[in-house]
Amino acid sequence: MSWAVRVVRNRYVDSVRLMKVAKELRAHGRAEVAMGTPANLETLAALGVTCDAGPTDVVIAVEGPESALDAAEREFAAPATAADNGAVAAPPRSLGLARRGLADANVALISVPGEYAAFEAHRALTEGLHVFLFSDHVSEADEVALKRRGVELGLLVMGPGCGTAMLGEVGLGFANVVRAGSVGIVAAAGTGAQETASLLDGAEIGVSQIVGVGGRDLSSEVGGLMFGEAMRLLAADDGTDTLLLVSKPPAREVVQKLGEVDVRGKRVVAAFVGWEGGDAPFEIHPTLAAGAFAAAGVAAPDVGALEAEIDARRTGGRLLGLYSGGSLAHEAVTILEPLLGAIGGNAGHGDDDEGHAIFDLGEEEYTQGRPHPMVDLEVRIGFLERAAASDGLGCVLLDVVIGHGSHADPAGGLAQALRALAGRVPVIAHVCGTDGDPQDASRQARTLREAGVIVAPTNAAAARLAGRALAA
Repeated sequence: MSWAVRVVRNRYVDSVRLMKVAKELRAHGRAEVAMGTPANLETLAALGVTCDAGPTDVVIAVEGPESALDAAEREFAAPATAADNGAVAAPPRSLGLARRGLADANVALISVPGEYAAFEAHRALTEGLHVFLFSDHVSEADEVALKRRGVELGLLVMGPGCGTAMLGEVGLGFANVVRAGSVGIVAAAGTGAQETASLLDGAEIGVSQIVGVGGRDLSSEVGGLMFGEAMRLLAADDGTDTLLLVSKPPAREVVQKLGEVDVRGKRVVAAFVGWEGGDAPFEIHPTLAAGAFAAAGVAAPDVGALEAEIDARRTGGRLLGLYSGGSLAHEAVTILEPLLGAIGGNAGHGDDDEGHAIFDLGEEEYTQGRPHPMVDLEVRIGFLERAAASDGLGCVLLDVVIGHGSHADPAGGLAQALRALAGRVPVIAHVCGTDGDPQDASRQARTLREAGVIVAPTNAAAARLAGRALAA
């Protein structure tokens, strides 16, 4: 079947709204929705979709009759909403106009194609605004320039590719509903921030602020510019007693530099996933759970009953890990490779995807032209259905990430596919989120258990249980 294509001219739409409409269209068949940037047009062309569009145009393509495009076009061409006085208010056409209309605003959330994101972020800094830079595909040089300028101005540059933050009890991006507390989180990992914040909530400690900084901040090239700035701001926050630093393995020289930040005597704890030890200027733990529980001053939950359940169900075979959270996938790999050997998949280090494999389904190869797996379950369901028809499977491991921005009921959406596997092999999951989230973590866990899934209290515990199920 050929593609039906429509272009909505001069109508910029952010990526979150694009993902929402694409998901609605895909309920009726194959569909692609994107801004008409050169990179997106190249990707669409590889799928057989050709059109004349520019960066400020929306491209809608479906495999089917043109009538399927009508609802999507109406969504994007909808008129401005009514203001409080009943008059139709035209949306501001620039960041500067928006700033003048919201004089008390102090944060700009930027979600535009990467080639334009740095320019808009600089404009926000000029307006005296902290920047939440959701956009990715921003060059390293642009990131360093933005963050150096942010430090000079005393402003945060959260990103690029920042998926999670919570400032003044307001969540930005993919965010969980967590109780207010005394631990301030600085994170170069989106689901790492979500996992630690949710565990702190469950420990009844809570969170003061979450500052996301983007995944490259602790690299040698970026040098922890925004980590240091965020630490200084949290140290000055009366509501923060402990700083929890969260990241995949950072450059060691950058860690030493963070030790020089004046935190006004406040405690600093780090959860650097996969950290292998060595001299450090503060307390560092190699898993998200260990860091969160250390910051909270509580013990890890007892998983003895779950271990006994696993011991009764050992089958041998290969591991299949399916993750929507990149940090959670990486944590699972660091725990499992010492137990099982080389792990394939795009999150692992092995070359054999037919053996043990862990996949980060949030990587570009799986999200190009479609919503993130926290929103869209189709890719993961496809993996599970193929696994149910394959031989040699020994264990399935996955995360279920909830909160604002995520799928309305991921456990319910995955339940049928998981039930088909849980009768054959151990299926182990962790729900990353809280009971205060719209999806309710307890309800999600209950749905998974009803489908035969073993639900672990942390992502690290889930990975260890998977290793126990398959280790010789």
